[in-house]
Amino acid sequence: MRTRTRDFILTQDDLFFATTSYLHPEDRILSFLRYIPDSNGDRLRDGKKYSKVDTRQAYEYLDKKYPEYLYNDDINGVKMMGVPLDKIQRILKPEERLKEIMEKDNNNDLLKKVVKLAYIFNEFAYIPFSKMGISGSILPELYDPTVSDLDFVIYGLKNHKRAMETFREIKDKSDLKSIGDEYWMKLYEKRIKDSSLSYEEFQWYEKRKNNRGVIDGTLFDILATRDWDEIKGSYGEERYKFIGDVTIQCRVKDAIASFDNPAVYKVENVSVLDGQKANISEIASFTHTYAGQAKDGEEIIAKGKLEKVTGKNERIRLVVGTTREAFDEYIKLAKLSAES
Repeated sequence: MRTRTRDFILTQDDLFFATTSYLHPEDRILSFLRYIPDSNGDRLRDGKKYSKVDTRQAYEYLDKKYPEYLYNDDINGVKMMGVPLDKIQRILKPEERLKEIMEKDNNNDLLKKVVKLAYIFNEFAYIPFSKMGISGSILPELYDPTVSDLDFVIYGLKNHKRAMETFREIKDKSDLKSIGDEYWMKLYEKRIKDSSLSYEEFQWYEKRKNNRGVIDGTLFDILATRDWDEIKGSYGEERYKFIGDVTIQCRVKDAIASFDNPAVYKVENVSVLDGQKANISEIASFTHTYAGQAKDGEEIIAKGKLEKVTGKNERIRLVVGTTREAFDEYIKLAKLSAES
């Protein structure tokens, strides 16, 4: 059963999970609980109410009501979420949802913006409609027409890079606009739950990424998902062992996958500033905040969890974003870190 990141799963227990990996165990799909049935919820689908849950709420909810969705993963060495195959009711795919929206004659203003965005990237970035999708709350039809954002998916890392470059070239000269201060503060309060990034830092990094903008008053994200031919390997061929907490300074060697999930930065010239010494070759970030945070050739400081990867491609990596909120974990440019 093939799934990619940004897909959603509707389970037999009426739960909505978002997939978190390209590779999965034989008996389940790695994914994270996002929406639960709730009589007091603020999301409505087919006459039923749902609520969105954060990391803590998701684990507590499953532990109490549906422990079969939790398991101790011996590959990563941590407790994880995953939907057992026999619990799957339906897999929701962003590319199929976009096709459905584009083919349907509807009067929903939010969905009209989805279609408009697709045509812009097709016309100006030359990306086929088949290499686009819509995820987030629109995929499971749990969106709020007045406040929901557009999680717009581009398949293929090169296509994604071209979409961001196109946005950089045409923003504020077309229907795609830069984000105003009110949006930056909203995003900051949503993403940052500690003092790892100040509001000024967060705004500076986000503005230069060119993966987030506004279309007709609605925020959109340009999200990367690998195309099928870019997905390599099989689940379990690599294993991960926690070594310790560490802060490093290094140079980014290759950031082509820095908007993937996880975001991956190949690094060199690594100096360990604290913690255990190690020959670190890459940084992996599992939080959207630190995707695209640095570019090729930049000097950075990163803090997170050190892991030893064994198997087909043995290496040492630094993991940033071991929780969705990434408490006390970050990636920053070395110059800005020194100045802040």
